[in-house]
Amino acid sequence: MPALPRISAERLSKLVKSEGDSLAVVDVRDDDHIGGHIHNSLHHPARTIDDNMLDLVRDLADKEVVVFHCALSQQRGPGAAQAYLRWKDKWSTKSGEHPGNGNQEVYVLDGGFVKWQERYGRDPTLTDAYAADIWVDYNG
Repeated sequence: MPALPRISAERLSKLVKSEGDSLAVVDVRDDDHIGGHIHNSLHHPARTIDDNMLDLVRDLADKEVVVFHCALSQQRGPGAAQAYLRWKDKWSTKSGEHPGNGNQEVYVLDGGFVKWQERYGRDPTLTDAYAADIWVDYNG
């Protein structure tokens, strides 16, 4: 499977503000799911996401854009996105139909939540439950 495309925090911020129901952001952080999250994101911890992947594929079938991320989007986020695409292909092969939107775009957030919060953490329209004190060491 080819490398997944990355989406910048800037581009995702515009989508979060404008896409409404056609966008899904999937946060796969585990115990590090603290300090805030992208507005309206779905939390599916990496350690359990495989158990729920078929449900996730079905639930997100109507979304035009799906973005996965973890803290840095180096392992868990890309791994979850790849698994999502494999399950999506498996479902369409078995059922003979393509789940939902056949043109769905799947991305990984470049830099993960760490980079996101540096730029948009304090913006309540883009980040929910932000706790600035948690990020002091990350922001140098």
